[in-house]
Amino acid sequence: VHGVGGTWGALATGLFASTAINAGGGNGLFFGNPQLLALQAGAAGATAAYAFVVTWVLFKILDKAMGLRVADEDEVMGLDLTQHGEAGYNW
Repeated sequence: VHGVGGTWGALATGLFASTAINAGGGNGLFFGNPQLLALQAGAAGATAAYAFVVTWVLFKILDKAMGLRVADEDEVMGLDLTQHGEAGYNW
């Protein structure tokens, strides 16, 4: 959710930015400056790559430290019952 909204916000800045609104900034694609959109897209891509790599490293550390999966028997029986001690559904 946050990644989609943040990416759209970054790209929208590259599309709609206007020096008429912010004289200290730059114009976006719709006001004759495609470079700002390219810069924003590159920044969004770099942010996504960074988030992916950091998440992957953290998951690898967690997998080695405590594991990310439950036992096969627990999956078959149901995680509501095996992990929480209650039935999630009554049918």
